[in-house]
Amino acid sequence: MVTFQQKILHLVKCFRRQWPLFSNSERTTVCGADCMLMALQLSMAEVNKQHHGDFTVSLSDVLESWNYLLHDKLGLYENMKEPENYADVKKAYHAFLARSNMLDLIDIYQKCCSLGLLSEDESIYPVQMLEFISGVMNAQENNGSVLSTPTRINRQGQEHVKVAVLAKKSVCSYLSLLVNSKDDLALAHILNVPDRGLGREAFTNLKHASQERKMSIFLMATSFIRTIELGGRDSASSLYDPLRAHVKGLSNFVNFIDKLQEIVGEILNTRIAGGRILSTVKMHLIKGRSNGDPFCQAVEEAVQDLDLKIKNIIDSQQETSTASTTGVSPARPKLHSINHGTAYCGRDTVKVLLVLLDEEAVSPPTQNKADLLCDNESLNLCGITSVLTLFRSPARSSGSSPKPLRQRILKSMDAKVIKMKQSSIKSQFACTYKNDLSEMSGQHSHAIPTCKHPVPKQHLKDGKPTEGPNSCLDVPGLGTISESVHQTRSYTEMGKLSCQPRNKNSENEQMDLNNDKIICDKESEPSLQKNTKRLKTSSSSKKELDSKIGGKRKQTKTAMFWLSKYRDDK
Repeated sequence: MVTFQQKILHLVKCFRRQWPLFSNSERTTVCGADCMLMALQLSMAEVNKQHHGDFTVSLSDVLESWNYLLHDKLGLYENMKEPENYADVKKAYHAFLARSNMLDLIDIYQKCCSLGLLSEDESIYPVQMLEFISGVMNAQENNGSVLSTPTRINRQGQEHVKVAVLAKKSVCSYLSLLVNSKDDLALAHILNVPDRGLGREAFTNLKHASQERKMSIFLMATSFIRTIELGGRDSASSLYDPLRAHVKGLSNFVNFIDKLQEIVGEILNTRIAGGRILSTVKMHLIKGRSNGDPFCQAVEEAVQDLDLKIKNIIDSQQETSTASTTGVSPARPKLHSINHGTAYCGRDTVKVLLVLLDEEAVSPPTQNKADLLCDNESLNLCGITSVLTLFRSPARSSGSSPKPLRQRILKSMDAKVIKMKQSSIKSQFACTYKNDLSEMSGQHSHAIPTCKHPVPKQHLKDGKPTEGPNSCLDVPGLGTISESVHQTRSYTEMGKLSCQPRNKNSENEQMDLNNDKIICDKESEPSLQKNTKRLKTSSSSKKELDSKIGGKRKQTKTAMFWLSKYRDDK
């Protein structure tokens, strides 16, 4: 198994040496067996969403399509039934890898074979590739070791292994995003690790925005934050951009990746730069966690292992360069390399990180596919959301933008007020509900004889009002319809109360209430001339008249209050 894994690693090294023949970018990363399976799961879920409307896929369907995809890509045709919508799934799978700037192991193997980059000793058969990627070869080796030395792993040990895998995947995802900014799968693993408040909603908004602008998710987040920092909040996006709710978390994430890139470009020694990057990632992942947290311990172990691998890679590269340049005078350094170790030094560090990620990509696949593809307890304990849950996002609405918050609050408050008005019980003090009565005045206007017709105009002769049937002024006509309703209800209630026995005090109160009718009595000639003169004057006089009428109304309200109190005492 170790020998065959070394063959696969040599295959990837051939790809690194001849990368222009494989890809357009030197920073193209290798998609290992586990990464291939997760990309296939996301592709199948996307195809199911297009055909059935649900971004879901069962584990059995994924494993069936996985087996068929490996046989199809390696040219091992057997009597196998083609899964449903396989052509669309395969197309979506390759499109996902192309967007993420990745190549899977089978593509690298086929390209190396077609270019003749492998010797006879280094040749690999398709069946061997199938057994390695599917995990059959690793399972056979494990079964042999178990039979020779039987061991029993308890539940606690299994959970420790799962947490260790998650911790190592988190560290490697930071390194992968550092060298390949288009790796959306790596970003999904670490966007909210540690917790930045960037859950499923933030990832959904980022994914929709990146699809609209046709760029990777990380580049979309970087562009958004840079626009805010350099151009101000108003110039960053519209007021209703959903990304504005995640400015703090996105800024934290982008600034941390910038910090790692500064280490890559500023530190001359590649060994020191690699160790500094790993220690920075470690401190960032364990921030806010206790020392006894299993995830913290797993992160420390993963960082120590990766740091040792980086040192071994650098030592092997130095030995190779020394052996190849023995007896040869050193070449004169190029001009672009004499720049105080910024760009050129960063390029060397990136190459070391790529080799480290290549070694992790050729590691044996996970045996339990359910732990890899489905949500489990270890993810919840570490506060990590599964990749399928993050990518399972609703389609972005194509309707108009939401109304401003102020309008939405006012609308909800108005709806509550209307509901309270409808359910309220009106008491005998109708004047309390002036606004409601003004709205109802259109429905009850037929019960008010004084308001059926508008107030007739006064014809003056020699500065004096003319007498006639239309020369009389009714005071209710001077007020509003709601005021007439108040008076009509008051008279009706007084008529009902008049049938009850009263004493002298109640008779005096009733006489005070009846005084309101004197204002509207047509037989009162002095009040008629007085009101006519007031109509002739300015609008301020009319306001004074309304205020007096309002005073009478307040007296009526006070009298009715004492009358009701008297009835209660009785």
